[in-house]
Amino acid sequence: MKFAICNETFQDWPHDKAFAFARQCGYTGIEIAPFTLAADATQISAAHRAEIRSLAEKNELDVIGLHWLLAKTEGYHLTSPDPAVRERTAEYLCELARLCADLGGKILVFGSPQQRNLAPDMPHERGLELAADVIRSAMPELESRGVTLAVEPLGPAEGNFLLTAASGVELIDRVGSPNCRLHLDCKAMSSEATPIPDLIREFAPHLAHFHANDPNRQGPGFGELDFAPIFAALNEVDYDGWVSVEVFDYAPGVERLARESIEYMRRHSATPAD
Repeated sequence: MKFAICNETFQDWPHDKAFAFARQCGYTGIEIAPFTLAADATQISAAHRAEIRSLAEKNELDVIGLHWLLAKTEGYHLTSPDPAVRERTAEYLCELARLCADLGGKILVFGSPQQRNLAPDMPHERGLELAADVIRSAMPELESRGVTLAVEPLGPAEGNFLLTAASGVELIDRVGSPNCRLHLDCKAMSSEATPIPDLIREFAPHLAHFHANDPNRQGPGFGELDFAPIFAALNEVDYDGWVSVEVFDYAPGVERLARESIEYMRRHSATPAD
């Protein structure tokens, strides 16, 4: 497994400073939130895309993909009852796939709970049907670009749709494409009754990507969650993908979060230092 960090962790740092510090800490991958480049992916020019890719390469970082796909956008929603909104959302996912590929990435992590939550009167079954239709519409573009959409289940504190790993797999099965797989997030999994290591073992065949964070919204090692059995389970299922640090509470400070998270992960996993 390989260690990455999400670029919004660095908040208002210039990209060159953020990428250099990430590599200095020992990360070999960077995960991009599109809103850190522009409010809408269609506004990100070819020159800007090339610049970000070049900066990553200069700092010996792989751009592994995108997350927070629909955050801070307007007019997109995965389960909207309005067909026009769903069509725009599918088209935007295609644009995100192009952005991802242009940056050198291969993964789109679909979290964005506010842009997928069910309307108060919408049954879960109907939400699954609408979400699958949107994702299926975008799949030809993702497949042609070699990009995988990783469905991210989130806990009930975040929203009301896709709250468990099992529900994420249900959506993936409906889409029916090898380029639609599962993303697992430690903070989200901590809300499930099943222990995180058991979820990893159960859903390993679907797993494409992984986020490391504590239920307190800080980095791994900054709370009470023990990552030793989590990494043991990842190793047991031969997970060889990326483990990205994603935080939401920056109180400890950006530099400490970035540095101590990877130090903690290395101590509790079998991954050697570079």
